Amino acid sequence: MAQEETKRKHIVFLYTELAAYTLACLKKLEKKAVDIHVFRWPVNKEAPFDFNFSEKIKVYDRHDYSRNELLDLVKNIQPDLIYCSGWIDKHYLTICSFFKTKIPIIVGFDNQWKGSVKQVMASFLNKILVRKYFTHAWIPGDAQKKFAHKLGFKAHEIITGVYSADTDLFESYYLQNKTEKEQNLPHRFIYMGRYVEWKGINELWEAFKLLGEERKDWELWCVGTGEMYENRLEIPGLVHKGFIQPDELKEIMTTTSVFILPSKFEPWGVALHEFAAAGFPLICTSEVGASSAFLNEGENGWYIKSGDVNSIYDTFKKVIATSDEDLVKFGKRSRELAKLCTTDMWAETIFNLCAE
Repeated sequence: MAQEETKRKHIVFLYTELAAYTLACLKKLEKKAVDIHVFRWPVNKEAPFDFNFSEKIKVYDRHDYSRNELLDLVKNIQPDLIYCSGWIDKHYLTICSFFKTKIPIIVGFDNQWKGSVKQVMASFLNKILVRKYFTHAWIPGDAQKKFAHKLGFKAHEIITGVYSADTDLFESYYLQNKTEKEQNLPHRFIYMGRYVEWKGINELWEAFKLLGEERKDWELWCVGTGEMYENRLEIPGLVHKGFIQPDELKEIMTTTSVFILPSKFEPWGVALHEFAAAGFPLICTSEVGASSAFLNEGENGWYIKSGDVNSIYDTFKKVIATSDEDLVKFGKRSRELAKLCTTDMWAETIFNLCAE
């Protein structure tokens, strides 16, 4: 038993915001020979997830500790690997700096390279001030590789797959509803995300309003909360569901069929992966980073123009004119693409880094 214990690895996660899909990944990791220590900021009010951590995951509230207390705590853990979600927290950077030459220090981020003057200047400074803290960059996908290179990471120091939907959960929704949807596909679009301006929800609502009688029996269900929730429009066929915990989405997943994410800015967008895994046809803008992995135009969904009401309106009409049989085929293709990244792959990636 003593010999087995010496083989266990100790991994420290320095998080700002946690999400439900993060917990799903950690639960996969805890099945391996590791001890997991998670530091976190308070829960975001616009994404009030309920977290149910197992006894195998030790959780610390970041703001309960001073800089020196945090460092001493991590020293006592004696980590074999540290993951840090970005570089905004200076206390976290102190920890990364101390361990940089001893163990792998992984930074996770989803920034896309746009080439703006502000970004060029920031990347120059970050290459000097940020790169020195980390040995590897863990990014969601190809959309972030150029930014990682701009920060000074070499190709062999860049890993993809830092975000994964809870693929087991959303795959289960697909399997539960597969037969019923093949026989009687519900005519409901679904938006799930924050009620904030950059998500494009004003344009979404206006486009649905434009449909009028053209919507036929189709509805639009919106799930989420945020600063714009009190300004939500009341339109025939538009249903506001509020925030729903991921494990309570069964009704939503059963009674809706086409997912839309009209974001004007979305570095990745895990929700697109979630609904792909659940077998939904997809609609989104090219601003959604995850679209490069999970949406193939004409195979499993449609692209819309960012901030363009008419583009969303036209795509609504295309979906409504598409046969249920073809929409089901689109959903099957989405499910196939979703398997490009899973929670099992996420756990395997970080465990292998820890074992190096």
